[in-house]
Amino acid sequence: MSIQEDLAAARVAAMKEGDRATLNVIRQVESEVAVAKSAPGFSGEVDDDLYRSTIASYVKRMDKARAEYEGLGERGRQHADGLAFEIDYLSQYLPDSLSEDETRRLVRQTIADLGADDPKMKGQVIGAVMQSAEEVDGALAARIVGEELEAEGEKK
Repeated sequence: MSIQEDLAAARVAAMKEGDRATLNVIRQVESEVAVAKSAPGFSGEVDDDLYRSTIASYVKRMDKARAEYEGLGERGRQHADGLAFEIDYLSQYLPDSLSEDETRRLVRQTIADLGADDPKMKGQVIGAVMQSAEEVDGALAARIVGEELEAEGEKK
């Protein structure tokens, strides 16, 4: 079953059950996909790849917003919890990202392969990590690359 079909079935079930939170997140994704397919220059098909990239982009924005709401303390708690639900629900449609340990191993291997030993090479290392065939969280990779290159610089 395609992601589009799965979301349509989940939307019907959510309506029958009166599950407003699930219904709202599914409608939001459908809206995001509609915007993506009507964007100038879009000539592809509405397929799982479009849904995955749209969901990934949406989840990334909502995760950033969730962190901002959490920073507000108790005032932002309700919004942060709502966004956490959306992120968790939509994560089922995204490929699994590497864990922090797996990302660190990939970063160390990339640093060794490139012979990077200077923090000024951070962009080059991050680019190589992101181009790997792995599913990598960019923010996590950037943080780890910075940590590892700083450690390399201190060894000198």
